[in-house]
Formats: sequence, structure tokens, C-alpha cells
Amino acid sequence: MAMQNYKINELANEFNITTRSIRFYEDKDMLHPTRQGQTRLYNESDRVRLKLIIRGKRLGLSLDESKQLIDMYQPQGANQKQLEKLLEKISERRTALQQQLLDIKAMQLELDEAEARCLSSLQNLCNT
Repeated sequence: MAMQNYKINELANEFNITTRSIRFYEDKDMLHPTRQGQTRLYNESDRVRLKLIIRGKRLGLSLDESKQLIDMYQPQGANQKQLEKLLEKISERRTALQQQLLDIKAMQLELDEAEARCLSSLQNLCNT
């Protein structure tokens, strides 16, 4: 059975990203297409890696973090170290997001107070 190959445009369309992004991931040594003349051909492994890169971005991981996690994968292994590292990154990201939520709530209170002072001052000006 022949292995499935994908052209750069096919992957870009499938994952709704630019071909430039795919070439960037290639430059970062995250994807390893073969060449057929000027055409890049990506195999199923590259497609899965691209899917994981995009998933990592959605989770807030840096490209280096995603690359590290992807490179830890062992097809014949239990991948315990990879899973433990991913759990560590998830915990770090969750902690950072919780702090951002606290910061946003504090900023909203400050905005509410500034707005109330402005409205009060405007009302006082109108009443004089």
C-alpha cells in the first residue's frame, strides 16, 4: 500500500493556515518533507506533527515546547515521559491563565471605578 503524501497547499487548506507557516515549521526542523522537483511532499507523519503543532499553539505552548513534546514521542513506547511533560506544561499554562483572569478582574474594577468618577464629575458639571 502506497503511503499518502500531501502537497503544501493541501495541508494549508486542511488546517486553515498559510503555506508560509508550514515552511516556517519546516525551517524550525519540525516538518521534514521530501522533494519532487520543486514540490514539497509531506507524509502522514508530517501531517500529524503539523496537527500537534497547531494543537500546541491553541494550548498556548511555544514552538520550542511543542517541538520538545513531539520529539519525545516513541511510536513503540508508552510515552510516559512525554505525557508527564505535557501535564507539567498544561499545569503551567493553567496557572498563567488563572493569574491573567485575576489581572483582568482587577483591571475591570479599576475601569468601573474610573467610569463612575467620570460620570459623577460630568453630572456635577451639568448640575451647576
